[in-house]
Amino acid sequence: MSTTISAADVKALREKTGAGMMDCKNALVESEGDIDKATELLRVKMGNKLGKLAGRETSEGTIQSYVHATGKVGVLVQVECNTDFVAKNDDFIEFAKDLALHIAASPQTLYINEDEIPQADKDREVRVFEELAADKPENVRPRIVEGQLKKWYGEVVLLAQEHVNGDKHDGKTIEQLRGDLSAKTGENVVIKRFVRFAVGE
Repeated sequence: MSTTISAADVKALREKTGAGMMDCKNALVESEGDIDKATELLRVKMGNKLGKLAGRETSEGTIQSYVHATGKVGVLVQVECNTDFVAKNDDFIEFAKDLALHIAASPQTLYINEDEIPQADKDREVRVFEELAADKPENVRPRIVEGQLKKWYGEVVLLAQEHVNGDKHDGKTIEQLRGDLSAKTGENVVIKRFVRFAVGE
């Protein structure tokens, strides 16, 4: 006897896992309507897909904002995902809002990832760090320069930064938080762009 799967069950499973509608329906059929078993099946299935998420095109998402209580600093941030379903997900929207707050508190942030940094800017920083390390023994200079460059990335690259609300996010970086959300929703979560406004800058 085939199990009848209700639309409400499919919806509940989608909300729990962030998986696609057909994936949820198939998992419920396979588990004979047992939501816990279906969730396990999807976790296994999505676990195999997680590595492929980064290649999926993002065409849905949200734009969130943060304006500091003083009214002198404001941020707009655009975060994208694969489906409208996840775009309306509370965790997804919360991530975007938290991101806007972080950027508001991080005035040195200029880029989303290291790939966005112009090579000329990287070269300039390396030259400065090399000059600063000139009085150190020659064999340790490259390590010093590399360490300083990594520290600079942590100041100007969004994904490399620990979220300013360290207690709430256990000291995780923005990239770790983005990865966690991607794993939880089963979708490619992409921070597309941001703009920070500050009076007097």
